[in-house]
Amino acid sequence: MAKYSLIGLSGSLRKDSANTQLLREAARLFEAQEFTLADLNLPLYDGDLESEQGVPAAVQALSDSIAKADAVLISTPEYNKGPSGVLKNALDWISRTKGKPWNDKPVAVMSAAAGRAGGERAQMVLRGFMVPFRVRILQGPEIHLADCTNQFDDNGALLGEVYPRELKALMQGLRREIER
Repeated sequence: MAKYSLIGLSGSLRKDSANTQLLREAARLFEAQEFTLADLNLPLYDGDLESEQGVPAAVQALSDSIAKADAVLISTPEYNKGPSGVLKNALDWISRTKGKPWNDKPVAVMSAAAGRAGGERAQMVLRGFMVPFRVRILQGPEIHLADCTNQFDDNGALLGEVYPRELKALMQGLRREIER
């Protein structure tokens, strides 16, 4: 089986967030040769800052990492019916970098939230955010991890049968998308 590199973008800055755990579990199920969790702790996008100082080095490094990866995993919490500001800010900054790091890149999106819909609305909005980047976004299976704080064991593995099965199917689809 071919080995691939993945980068994960978590819409939560919390170290042990459910979205970060979901990304790690997805990478484990994918059996990625290399998995990098991106640092989205970036300055707020500010056109004046960009004009005066250019794109911050951390943003360019993130953009370069996306370009280098074989595929991207994105997981977002749901805040006020949409993705987190952290994730939107990162996407806005990346859109300002040189080159087209996202162009034709396979991307799998997922969401984890405390509510019963598991971030479904946030994920739908996120999918719209990705359109200008011209990515090859997987359409399913959709992963909306509900009651997310109770879905992982002490080792970070998903509990139950449905979520692990669906996440594995999404990762198999991502592998096929990379190979096409």
